Amino acid sequence: MAESKSRILITSGKRSIVRCLAKKKISFVDQILDYIEGGPKLRKWYGAPKLEPKDGTSSGDDDEFEEEEEDDRDGDKDTVFVTDGDSDLGQMIILQLIVKGTRVKALVKDKRKALEAFGAYVELTSGDASDDRFLRKAFKGVGAIISPTEGFLSNVKSLRGVKHAVLLSQLSVYESSGGIKAMMNNKAKKLAEGDENAVISSNVPYTIIRTGKLKDSPGGNQGFNFSVGAAAKGSISKEDAARICVEALSVVPPTGLIFEVSNGEEAVSDWEGQLMKLMQRQSEKK
Repeated sequence: MAESKSRILITSGKRSIVRCLAKKKISFVDQILDYIEGGPKLRKWYGAPKLEPKDGTSSGDDDEFEEEEEDDRDGDKDTVFVTDGDSDLGQMIILQLIVKGTRVKALVKDKRKALEAFGAYVELTSGDASDDRFLRKAFKGVGAIISPTEGFLSNVKSLRGVKHAVLLSQLSVYESSGGIKAMMNNKAKKLAEGDENAVISSNVPYTIIRTGKLKDSPGGNQGFNFSVGAAAKGSISKEDAARICVEALSVVPPTGLIFEVSNGEEAVSDWEGQLMKLMQRQSEKK
């Protein structure tokens, strides 16, 4: 029986790399990094030897929670927590964080499948976002959160200890839909509204990225449109949306930043500068 193969597209900088990968013993991420950077010896640059697989589920000794919470107050918070790591967007975000050498913790539904995909590069956790005890453990060492899909942040009671929350929101798309489409999007719209309200009232610096309709098209081939109304009228590739979520970590707003984006004509080479410009534009409108 022939081995099944999957078509993988990875965007790194301005390069788009397409490769068909057969099933192998090494993990998916190992294969990607071997291809991009030239060999297994360079994996250590991405932090794999420092990341040991841990059981991040809500099961375990309850007595550990108070100790972990106490220890975490003064500990390093250099980990990025990605919600919905099973989704296409979640996986794209995780891959881009790994390539940047960022420590990653991901909330997933299927830990076995995620472990096969990411190996030791990602600390995996599964649990209920509304369970405060689970979240205290899941957020240990976490400095930033990226939430690419609806429904997580509106269930979280507290983001205590988190320094920056990045939310990808489709609210503008849902609000602009009409007729049957609006009825179909009603539940997702309420979740998106709940997520935005939750992050705004969290007392944590936040960045809300209101994107246009998400497309399954290759990223890196188009520019961007950051004008008001761009999200309601336009679309954006999932890969480009994932990249913006990751780049948003480079600038932590004093309070919060909300902007719209779709694919367009504006080329962006300096994301930190672009985000600073968007913050300036927002402050001038107040």
